[in-house]
Amino acid sequence: MSNIQIIKGDITTADVDAIVNAANPVMLGGGGVDGAIHRAAGPLLLRECEKIKPVKGIRCPVGEARITPAGNLKSKYVIHTVGPIYVSDENPEKHLQASYLNSLNLALSNKCESIAFPAISCGVYGYPAEEAAEIALSVCMKDEYKCLSIYFYLFSQKMVDIWSDALKSMMIEE
Repeated sequence: MSNIQIIKGDITTADVDAIVNAANPVMLGGGGVDGAIHRAAGPLLLRECEKIKPVKGIRCPVGEARITPAGNLKSKYVIHTVGPIYVSDENPEKHLQASYLNSLNLALSNKCESIAFPAISCGVYGYPAEEAAEIALSVCMKDEYKCLSIYFYLFSQKMVDIWSDALKSMMIEE
């Protein structure tokens, strides 16, 4: 039995210890998942993000992750990570892996037992869903993360099918 579940739904409703926000480097809200999380969390989330000191305007570089309280969400925390922009990143695979690894490690270091991810970089950042699913799932399937309940909240049936197929094929290979 896998500790990973694929769900069609709204990540802002996830009842987990931490939800992952596919943020932009400024971390002050935006479109897509980022905007939805900020709207659902309320103004406290923005205030917490503003407390993170920017370096040259950037609060979270590509591939890194930051953690804040979750405001009005069911979760305790929001883990903000910045995925790569597929067409312009020099090494999108490395940066996408780092986004997942750093998010998972932050969850563990904050004693989280459950985490919910969106499909990082698969929206306006243009990462091909099939490739992204394989990268994300291969990171999440590492032994050190088996203690976490990991949920992928995906917005469309097409994305659910892509991620579910990738998970099935990786479970067979295991």
